[in-house]
Amino acid sequence: MPGAYVALEGGNVVEARGRAPGTSCGELVFTTAYTGYEESLTDPSYEEQVLTFSYPLIGNYGVREERFESDRVHPRAVVARELTDDVAEWLESEGVPAVDHLDTRDIVGGIREEGAMKCGIAVGDDVTPEDALAELERCPGMSDHRDIGAQVSVGEREIHLSEGDGPSVALVDCGAKGSIIDSLVERGAEVHVLPYDATPEDVDSVDPDVLFVSNGPGDPANFEAAQRLVETYVGELPLAGICLGQQIIARALGGTTEKMDFGHRGVNQPVLDLESGTVVMTTQNHGYTVAEPGDLEVTQVNVNDDTPEGLESDELNVITRQYHPEANPGPHDTLDFFDDVLSMAPRKRLVAAD
Repeated sequence: MPGAYVALEGGNVVEARGRAPGTSCGELVFTTAYTGYEESLTDPSYEEQVLTFSYPLIGNYGVREERFESDRVHPRAVVARELTDDVAEWLESEGVPAVDHLDTRDIVGGIREEGAMKCGIAVGDDVTPEDALAELERCPGMSDHRDIGAQVSVGEREIHLSEGDGPSVALVDCGAKGSIIDSLVERGAEVHVLPYDATPEDVDSVDPDVLFVSNGPGDPANFEAAQRLVETYVGELPLAGICLGQQIIARALGGTTEKMDFGHRGVNQPVLDLESGTVVMTTQNHGYTVAEPGDLEVTQVNVNDDTPEGLESDELNVITRQYHPEANPGPHDTLDFFDDVLSMAPRKRLVAAD
């Protein structure tokens, strides 16, 4: 096996076993998910990050393309206690460096104590600690990726048709997971996927019933075009958003966002609905959160840290979620969010109940 080194912000260098060769850098984050590694690795929200799996064995049920959330692996590198050959070979074929045989408990503990940090990774037969440190030295911060949307968004409009005659949805693709589109199409919607930098003219050409802002990577402040769309259409079209989409919509409606210490990433985040008192388990992947909701009402919060998980406004016809209701591989406690979104569309465009 080739050698490998992981250089952490602060100067510590960890030796590991190389599983997929190459050099890279990014923001080091961790996920607590013990299943769904294929979905995590193809989630565009991990763009420019180095993903550490806290669960010790990754790959025990193989790699199947039908589980992918996009057409490629998005993390810049992968860290695990142990990777199976299937996953290691997949990552190598994607050109994504990967390492294992290191103490991921220590790495996760360090992130929890110090916050998400930059790291550099070097994997190969002749690599040295200095190679990993050189990668760390060149690594920008997440807020520095001003045009990160261009790396994860469609280049031009895509149309996804359903067998129903449901509402038309303009989905602003800031790094959308495929399951979001699937969840809308399965409910009869016609989904027009627009680039992250779409203009009002692009939206008008679709003549949508709902404007939907997707998940995506990085700092919501860097998605200025999507924020302008929300400012343009609030009060004219129903608005919905997931994850980054919630943050963008909140910013457009007078709210603020902030970077979290180490974010929420995993499939076991508990969320409390403030009206019903019900707690549901959710899948999450984000490093920023809404600090002040602006013109929106906080309707759901995270049980662990009280951060906003749901924002709504009946007056403005807005509904957003910080977590992923489409959650693949699960849990599926919150799939009814998509029904709520489509119910905001004008009644004449909804599929008849009978």
